[in-house]
Amino acid sequence: MGKFKFFVFKIRSLILPGFICLFILFLLVFSKNNLIAAKSGLSLWANSVLPSLLPFFIATELLGYTNIVPLCGKLLNKLMRPIFNVPGEGAFALLMGIISGYPVGAKIVANLKEQKLCNSIEAERLLSFTNNSGPLFIVGTVGIGLFFDSSIGLILFFTHILACLSTGFLFRWWGKSKEKYYRNSDYSIANDSSLSFANLGEVLSKSIISSINTILMIGGFVVLFSIIISMLNTSQFLHIVSSHFLAFFGIPEALSLSLLTGFVEVTNGLSFIASLGSVSFSFKLVVASFVLGFGGFSVLLQVLSITSKAKISIKPYFIGKLLQACFAAFYTYLII
Repeated sequence: MGKFKFFVFKIRSLILPGFICLFILFLLVFSKNNLIAAKSGLSLWANSVLPSLLPFFIATELLGYTNIVPLCGKLLNKLMRPIFNVPGEGAFALLMGIISGYPVGAKIVANLKEQKLCNSIEAERLLSFTNNSGPLFIVGTVGIGLFFDSSIGLILFFTHILACLSTGFLFRWWGKSKEKYYRNSDYSIANDSSLSFANLGEVLSKSIISSINTILMIGGFVVLFSIIISMLNTSQFLHIVSSHFLAFFGIPEALSLSLLTGFVEVTNGLSFIASLGSVSFSFKLVVASFVLGFGGFSVLLQVLSITSKAKISIKPYFIGKLLQACFAAFYTYLII
């Protein structure tokens, strides 16, 4: 029995190195397509992600040094506590997460935890519903860019937010049994240095450096997952899974292929869904809403890289995004 456990442990320890070796091998085998994908991902990051997210990152970092967050705590605690069972400061993460898009909500939740404005359980609850796709992406890129109709984007954005609020309400009971260990011991003064004209230069430089580090990390993920999707398409892996495994459950191959792509990276998946010709328009919207709600493993790993530094578990985020995806698809179905 002991030898069997050791063998299983050894196999598990080889899984991750095996995947990395396989990734390096595919980099060499599909080098031409990978180079095109890397350039495409880098172009997407430089032309869309960087200019749209960097100003929000800097602004939210600066706001963290002002009295805006404590003010939200005082004004909105009576709203956030009974509905979501989180402190009022969580309203700042929710609002900025909705306005700015991925992964601003996760970044603010990590900041709140590090500044001792919420405890570990409350941070997990906040993480489950405050990291969302923004209106610029849903209305602009998805609605107008992919479906050629701004009203479609507005419907998807409305159901996206409704789904995130529904998820947040369900997660108000998350970690209830452990909460007593954090309630009185996990809080302290929010921030030692407040923003003023005397230290504006120092605080601004810190905010810019922190924001640049985050945006560079996101750029790395965008390029990496562009290459991964290229590998999966070139090797016909997604096609094999969709045609042999998901077809067994009665899911059309074209739809399952777009779903698989969306689970890997949301933008490419939505592009596939919008281009489907054999699926009804209303059904495409429901599937697109599901993919938007989940956000893809690319965003999941971006969030993981942020929350791991703040020692926040990624488990509630993953469960929350699956719930949000189901809620979003259901609400979209009801509306259309």
